[in-house]
Amino acid sequence: MDYRQRTVRDEVSCTGIGLHSGERVSLTIKPAPPDSGIKFIRKDLSGHKSIKASFENVVDTNMSTTIGHNGFKVATIEHLMAAFFGFGIDNARVELEGPEVPIMDGSSAPFIFLLKSVGIKEQRKPKKFIVIKKTFKLHEGNRSISIYPSKELKISYTIDFQHPLLRDQKYELNFSGKDFIREISRARTFGFLKDVRILRENGLAKGGSLDNAIVVDDFRVINEDGLRYKDEFVRHKILDFIGDLAILGSPIIGHFEIARSGHALNQCMLKKLISNKRCWKKLTFENREECKLNSVKLPVFGSLEPVPI
Repeated sequence: MDYRQRTVRDEVSCTGIGLHSGERVSLTIKPAPPDSGIKFIRKDLSGHKSIKASFENVVDTNMSTTIGHNGFKVATIEHLMAAFFGFGIDNARVELEGPEVPIMDGSSAPFIFLLKSVGIKEQRKPKKFIVIKKTFKLHEGNRSISIYPSKELKISYTIDFQHPLLRDQKYELNFSGKDFIREISRARTFGFLKDVRILRENGLAKGGSLDNAIVVDDFRVINEDGLRYKDEFVRHKILDFIGDLAILGSPIIGHFEIARSGHALNQCMLKKLISNKRCWKKLTFENREECKLNSVKLPVFGSLEPVPI
């Protein structure tokens, strides 16, 4: 049972391309003290502007999750945030030499690799868990998110696009760090070939390529290496959802049933849920016995020890 806060053991860096900006970006993850949360620092700006990953700071959800404050932004944070969630990392300093987290291969796997290589440090202060007490539902047309009380974190996701490869895909994840890393973290972002030109005309997907996204035409996947999972599309939607969920700064214990959601609805759900305080309570645990007394199964996050690379 992982009830204490975590950060990285040491700093670790990578370089990649921003999916939407097309700019080359260097990223460094550094340890941070308890209760500081995940903070993004724009090293390319004068004064090294800093912004905390928080749903209050979300300023754009078009094609990705973007946080902003006082006129500056950090885009496409969700894949890195999902990796942090998988390892139970509550506190970290993310330094960027650009406006967007690099897309890497379109999944969380490269960030998992970085975090595994440096290892995770357990901190003395307890995590703050959000435990769902009452059912919460949000509908927007044919999209919906429902949350039910549960002893553990479970995510049941359904997608249904008007495409032969993406009809009625379903996946259910009983969350653990191990299962997230093995079953979800490698699922890549995806898009439709017919939309690529439109996106680029609107200043998006400038850095997109077959190296960092699955692209489908009217009938098939055009990537030469095909899919990593036969249902990689719905698995990636779960990855995105976990990345958006991580922005709360507190792991949630509840059962999420999601149909056709996206970043906009995910962030709307977080704001409405947190404002509806009858639906949840916040708990901390000082020891394993307290966890058992509250009849909840805390998520088992990724391993603390670094893995030799």
